[in-house]
Amino acid sequence: MAPKKAKKKTADAGSNVFSMFEQSQIQEFKEAFTIMDQNRDGVIDKGDLRDTFAALGRLNVGNEELDEMMKEAPGPINFTIFLAMFGEKLKGTDPEETILNAFKLFDPEGTGVLRGEDIKYSLMSQADKFTEEEVNQMFTNFPLDVAGNLDYTNLCYVITHGEDKEPE
Repeated sequence: MAPKKAKKKTADAGSNVFSMFEQSQIQEFKEAFTIMDQNRDGVIDKGDLRDTFAALGRLNVGNEELDEMMKEAPGPINFTIFLAMFGEKLKGTDPEETILNAFKLFDPEGTGVLRGEDIKYSLMSQADKFTEEEVNQMFTNFPLDVAGNLDYTNLCYVITHGEDKEPE
């Protein structure tokens, strides 16, 4: 009987992973998984990761870095494991309102944007200090507008939902 229970528990764990996300999010993760599964065998392996990086223009990914990424998975990375890994990463994320409130401390007028230079200074000089490279990477992923401001409302949405807000 113990093996049946273990089998049922595994099936439940898999279905719980799918209940963590909305159907549209699952579809987006499936599309990302399909893009990363370069050899279309249903499993993301080290070769798939290397090919994905190459497709994104990063050709110098070392074996050590790829091995570290592969170690994050409890086993072969099929879609269910892929989804569970994202669920685990997102589980510790604060609610959108909490993150927005933190940014609002720096925005007493409630404009929804912060000067890029101000946020860079704060990130590099307070608490868990960011390096200049980390700040530049953030600005690459979340570019400043033409006036040099960071739209933190959209940034918070992306952090908690994984995609840009639709224009209103």
